[in-house]
Amino acid sequence: MRLIDFFDKGAERYPDRVFLTDAHGSYTYAEAAAASHRIANALIADGCTPGTRVAIYAHNDARNFLVLLGVFRAGAVWTFLNARNAAADNAYILDNTGTQHLFYHSAFAEAVDLVREACPALRRTVCLDREDEGAPDFADWSAAGGDAPVDVPRHPEDLAVMATSGGTTGRPKGIELSNRVFMAMAATYDAQVPMKKPPVHLVAAPMSHAAGAVMTVLMARGCTNVILPGFDAVKVMETIQEHKVTVLFLPPTAIYMMLAHGEVRTYDYSSLEYFMYAAAPMSVDKLRQAWDVFGPVMTQSYGQAEAPMIATYFSPEQHAQALVDPKLAHRLAGCGHETAYTRLAIMDDDGNLLADGETGEIVCRGSLVMTGYHNNEEATAEASAHGWHHTGDVGMRDADGMVYIVDRKKDMIISGGFNIYPSEIEQVVWSHPAVQDAAVVGTPDDKWGEAVTAVVLLKPGMSAGEADIQKLCREKLGSMKTPKRVEFWPDLPRSAVGKVLKRDIRDKFWAGRERRV
Repeated sequence: MRLIDFFDKGAERYPDRVFLTDAHGSYTYAEAAAASHRIANALIADGCTPGTRVAIYAHNDARNFLVLLGVFRAGAVWTFLNARNAAADNAYILDNTGTQHLFYHSAFAEAVDLVREACPALRRTVCLDREDEGAPDFADWSAAGGDAPVDVPRHPEDLAVMATSGGTTGRPKGIELSNRVFMAMAATYDAQVPMKKPPVHLVAAPMSHAAGAVMTVLMARGCTNVILPGFDAVKVMETIQEHKVTVLFLPPTAIYMMLAHGEVRTYDYSSLEYFMYAAAPMSVDKLRQAWDVFGPVMTQSYGQAEAPMIATYFSPEQHAQALVDPKLAHRLAGCGHETAYTRLAIMDDDGNLLADGETGEIVCRGSLVMTGYHNNEEATAEASAHGWHHTGDVGMRDADGMVYIVDRKKDMIISGGFNIYPSEIEQVVWSHPAVQDAAVVGTPDDKWGEAVTAVVLLKPGMSAGEADIQKLCREKLGSMKTPKRVEFWPDLPRSAVGKVLKRDIRDKFWAGRERRV
């Protein structure tokens, strides 16, 4: 199946159901289907052929997803582009992937001027909300496409999406995801995440990240997507109540902001069936708070852009067991069991698969895994060594099959000759009642080589000192893992999808040094 086939299945079964709704209006499945044919026709008239790269430069908007339907219907490839990225980074992504068509909101007109100069392959730009210099208005452009039905054959192995890596260790890489990847993701959701009725999905995280992936796999189920331009804690809480949202994905940092808000318990969350958290480890203490506030709906999956979203799954029922049974409480630090259509294992640096209880790199294989990195054979070979996809995450699997992420390989601290994984320390720091978020990194130290350092963001109106954090860590972890220093920052640097950028934190401490270890 092609990605557009998932939408068409939903449109055939639920033509009058609302498919997209935002502050500007709503589209039923039938209306979105008609729009997708017009957009596909206009793309083809503009020279778009199967495999052509098309991107969108805008914050979340219902029109964005209409464009995506047209892209998929025309047999083209969606290039992920996050509006929160720096303009230069987005220009690099578009140039590196050879993107030829770009849709954008006028708020990014200045950035698009830079893109036009930097991307010689780009040959058509369309402005989503008005006519702009050098670009037609989306409504006029798409209306000229005509209503003729479009059906472009595509093979399961054909490229459907060009995702991008986070770029946390260098320039972002293009990640080639075929139709097969999304077939595997949809099948996995069907197997692991049963829906009692057509879902109502709140899109508050960027559509170019996990929220967009969830939208694609839920189309066949007649999902209504309620779209916010971005994350705002109060707006999310209001929208859940107003639209009776049943499915929601947010990264842990966004959930922390909701839990820290004074009005979090004043809204009705009873409609929720699945509140998904992923993209980064979550504080166990804040997970317990979320369960108490939002109800028995918290659920986790593990994946990455190269193996999207759901290589493992931790269901609400499994959460409930771990929350009430002290013998299973350790599972709350896990990320679930391998899912129905993906194999997962733990591997050492020599390519040997490790036994349960041993720590190594998490590797996986199956139809969920990318084709490879765009125009980067060396990185593709490295990521697929020994016949498995290498995630770059260090983890272990227990005897019951629960997978635990210990840390990113690159985040390990070597202090006094010992390997220390920051995530274990972060779990303890997060548990302090005054802490909203925190990151632990290694900083230069003449005696230890690297000193364990905690950078802390406090909750609004609350206070704590270095001694408070150190005392808590010493009691829970012992002296070796206790931060040698604690800094309190007014905010933590974050990526375009809300992940804390430990690279940027490290850079502050290591500036001016030739070595970073």
